Amino acid sequence: MTENLEFTVQNPGERLDKLIVTQVGDRLSRAQIQTLIKDGMVTVNGAQVKAGIKLKGGETITVMIPVREAPENVKPEAIPLTVLYEDKDIAVIDKPAGMTVHPGVNNETGTLVAALLSRWPEIAKMNIEEKRAGIVHRLDKDTSGLIIIAKRDVARRKLMAQFQNRTIEKSYLALLEKMPPTQVGRIDAPIARDPKLRQRMTTAHNGRPSVTEYEVIERDFVGGQAMVRINILTGRTHQIRVHMAFIGCPIVGDAVYGYRKQRLSLKRHFLHAAHLCFDHPRTGERMCFDSPLPPGLLNILEKLREK
Repeated sequence: MTENLEFTVQNPGERLDKLIVTQVGDRLSRAQIQTLIKDGMVTVNGAQVKAGIKLKGGETITVMIPVREAPENVKPEAIPLTVLYEDKDIAVIDKPAGMTVHPGVNNETGTLVAALLSRWPEIAKMNIEEKRAGIVHRLDKDTSGLIIIAKRDVARRKLMAQFQNRTIEKSYLALLEKMPPTQVGRIDAPIARDPKLRQRMTTAHNGRPSVTEYEVIERDFVGGQAMVRINILTGRTHQIRVHMAFIGCPIVGDAVYGYRKQRLSLKRHFLHAAHLCFDHPRTGERMCFDSPLPPGLLNILEKLREK
C-alpha cells in the first residue's frame, strides 16, 4: 500500500533527490528517499530517472511512499542521559559507547530514542517515524561523544539543513593502529555499501563523495599507535572507520574494519565525538560543545605512554 505525493518543480537546476528531501524530509530520511528512487517509486513526468538528475523546472514529480499498516511504537525507557545543554528546541547529549541511537534489527531496546521519549515525551509528536524521533544525525553504537537532539520539528528541519550545507563543525578523537603516512592528511574516497557484506561500507568509485581530514596530535606510543584529530566534511555511514582502514591505519578496537586479531583489550573502538559547533535553530547563535575522552579510553592512552 502506498501514498502518492505529487508536486511540480518550481526552479530549474535542482537535483531530484535534494528536492524530494525538502518535500518529505519530515517523514523519510535521505537514504530512504534514495532507495525509493532506485526502486522506481519516484517518477519525473511519468518516467523513472536517477537520483542525481538536474531538473529543468515545470516537471511533475510523483513520489510513491509505502504506508505502514501497523506503525511500530518505541517503548520509552528511563535510561540516564548526560545532558550538556537543553532548551525548548534542542538538547546536546554526551552519548556513551554501547548505546545504539535508534532501534533496528537486534537493537530494539536500550536505544537513545527510547531514552529521549522517556525524558521528553513531546518529541513523539514530530511528523516522522517514531524510531527516528528527535534524531538529527547519528553516532555508531560504539562511538561515544556529542550528538544534537531536536525537540521540535522546526528545529530538526533547520539543523538538518545545516548538516546538508556543511555549516556544522564536528571533530573526533581516534587512536589508530599505526602512524598515518603524513602528519596532516585529507582522504577523498567515495563510500558505498559493500555488495558482499551489506552490514559493511567500503570505498568504491561509484560511491557517494566522502571527505575526511586528520591531524596527528600524539605519537610514539609503545605499540606504534597514533592519536589523531579528525574532521569530516561529509557524513557517510562508518565514514571515519572506513577511511582510516582505507589508508592502512584502522582504528584501535574496530572489529569490523580493523585488525582481525586485536592488539589491545578494548570492548569498543577508540573513536570519540569530541567537539561540536552549530547555529541554534531558533536564535542563530553559534554554539560549541566539547566532550573529554571517557575514562576507559584515557586508561588505554596511559598504558601506551608507559615505556
